Amino acid sequence: MEVVNCHHNDVQKERHFGEDVLVTRKDAVSARRSETGIIPGSMGACIYIVRGMGNPESVESCSHHAGRVRNRTKAKTLHSVVGRIKATEGMIDGIPMVYKDIDAVMAAQKELVEVHHTLSIKG
Repeated sequence: MEVVNCHHNDVQKERHFGEDVLVTRKDAVSARRSETGIIPGSMGACIYIVRGMGNPESVESCSHHAGRVRNRTKAKTLHSVVGRIKATEGMIDGIPMVYKDIDAVMAAQKELVEVHHTLSIKG
């Protein structure tokens, strides 16, 4: 069994392009070569278990989740409370309609990580 530490929104001292630097990862995670990461979609979408490819152009980073297509304030004005509760079964902050498609996000970062497992909820 492998334990995965997959922190996002942090700062790490690292070496890139021959210099010691502080790397700030906001909504991103480390994707060093062979490092395991977890990239979730919105509630009910797939979760990807990935291995980093160590891409120097991304400062050995990748996305931490699907990402929003609109901010929380805009989402609250566009989606009814009843719709949000139904879509998330009480978890209003995770409303699926405001997140990007996780499969498209994963396709866009194919040079940053390799997918090793896809977890999904079967209904």
